[in-house]
Amino acid sequence: MPIWKSVLLGIIQGVAEFLPISSSGHLVIIKEILGIDLESGGVFFDVMLHLGTLFAIFVAFRRDIGKIIVEGLHIIADLFVNIITFIQNIFKSNKPYRRIVSSAYRKYLLLLIVSTIPTGIIGLLLSDIVEVANGMVIIPGMCFLITALFLLIADFTTPGSKRPKEVSYLNAGIVGTAQGLATMPGISRSGTTITACLLCGFDRRFAVKYSFIMSIPAVIGAVIFELKDFDSVIIRNSDIPGCITATIVAALVGYLSICFMMSLVRGKKYKYFAIYCTVIGIATIVYAAI
Repeated sequence: MPIWKSVLLGIIQGVAEFLPISSSGHLVIIKEILGIDLESGGVFFDVMLHLGTLFAIFVAFRRDIGKIIVEGLHIIADLFVNIITFIQNIFKSNKPYRRIVSSAYRKYLLLLIVSTIPTGIIGLLLSDIVEVANGMVIIPGMCFLITALFLLIADFTTPGSKRPKEVSYLNAGIVGTAQGLATMPGISRSGTTITACLLCGFDRRFAVKYSFIMSIPAVIGAVIFELKDFDSVIIRNSDIPGCITATIVAALVGYLSICFMMSLVRGKKYKYFAIYCTVIGIATIVYAAI
């Protein structure tokens, strides 16, 4: 594949993965219009694009992710201490147990785990449908219209003030379910999850941040799921420069897109993305019909 096409796909992945306009839907359409055939090494190419945007998330939210990892290790340590304390208390030592959810970042981690469970289940159930949808341009077109509706809802929803300590595990489950449904090409993952967060009363800035960080286990899970077909993938030497280029471009553009999205949280500007999704949705449906 020519380098310019790799750069184009990297830009689309980086922009559409974080702006609420669906990267998967755009990639399906662009591959169809430009006649890009990735059958031989398509899995490898998709994995590399995902790794690029994953890297962007880690860089953009490195402080939050670092604190979540540290608190996760502390949770594991406290669980072991509580197990030992339980054994000792059997012999009537009456030692107090350590509190597991003792900070905002510990609650944050548990919320992410709860959100990931329905995402994984729904993703597995819809995997065959998504695979078929990726080969039909008209489906992303219809799904873009669904994304537009979600974005309008996000703009008209009164933002709440919930941050990790106030967010319930039921809220996390609802947002995770929304993320699972957003595996369909054309339904924006970020747009759907941000809308779900706002409907659950999340603080607007925290809603955007939670949406992006929540995508980490989902993307890793998707990559692992795609690797099951890796033994049948034929990677040509000529494909490697294009894959590396697309990964780097996706990472750089993805980071800039995250910064842009975080700057939009104060205003109600999702309606502009809704208009864009409506236009591209209708245009895609007409293209498929013609």
